Amino acid sequence: MSDWNRQVIEEFRGNGGRVGGPFEGADLLLLTSTGRKTGEPRTTPLGYMADGDRLLVFASNAGQPHDPAWYHNVRADPRVTVEVGTETFEGVALPVEGEERDRLYALQGERVPAYAEYQRQTSRVIPVVAVHRGHLEGRGAAIGDELIKIHDDLRARLADLRADVDAFYAGSRDVPDLARQLREHCVSVCGVLGEHHDNEEGRAFPRLEAEFPGLAPVIGRLRREHVAVTANRLRLQAMLDDPGSRDPGRVRAELDRMTAELDAHFAYEEEQLRALMNAVGPLWRRP
Repeated sequence: MSDWNRQVIEEFRGNGGRVGGPFEGADLLLLTSTGRKTGEPRTTPLGYMADGDRLLVFASNAGQPHDPAWYHNVRADPRVTVEVGTETFEGVALPVEGEERDRLYALQGERVPAYAEYQRQTSRVIPVVAVHRGHLEGRGAAIGDELIKIHDDLRARLADLRADVDAFYAGSRDVPDLARQLREHCVSVCGVLGEHHDNEEGRAFPRLEAEFPGLAPVIGRLRREHVAVTANRLRLQAMLDDPGSRDPGRVRAELDRMTAELDAHFAYEEEQLRALMNAVGPLWRRP
């Protein structure tokens, strides 16, 4: 820790969250993360913006070309402790992506022009991180890593299904056994996918929503994508119910579209929830 940071932290804690100098009158909090290399707690003073139930912090690093250490820490382990004013609470720190990130950073740039200048000084997109209140019970099983394994298994199953479709339309479409096998493979893949999403809707998402209300936009998007995925898999099953009567190009195109949309869905869910799920393993699996 630099001497300057140490001085700000001591002044913050000694004066009920108030400091002088360049931070006088500013919205300031202390974020304590876990060092990704050392495993030791690391405390950093950060400017913040309140946004409903969450607090937003900005990995500006004063416009430097690289992300600050605290950002790498929360990407590896999102569990944090926050001190704001005289309050201290535990929470989880998750990046905000896309248009929401752009809107929030622009708003902070209007509130505090230095942040707009930081973005002009660097070619990297300065991350916006939302800190959600919530008590975490400690690291448990790597549930987020298990999510990746489930997604990878589904990706492999879809690739195998595409190979079966190609083989069927390569000249074996008159063989009833191959048509039956193709239908059975499709039902199996779609069944596993449906069960996975049912588990998320019935167990995982409600628990995350209850513990971290600020995740509502992420969970809302995932729920909407689940509806689209369900429609896609039902459409695919209908097409492969009698594959010999279908246009091969249309079947291939439908399967390609479904695969692309599903992969984008998986990637978004992994990016948003993997680190959080790893951190809250015992909570995730609590009956």
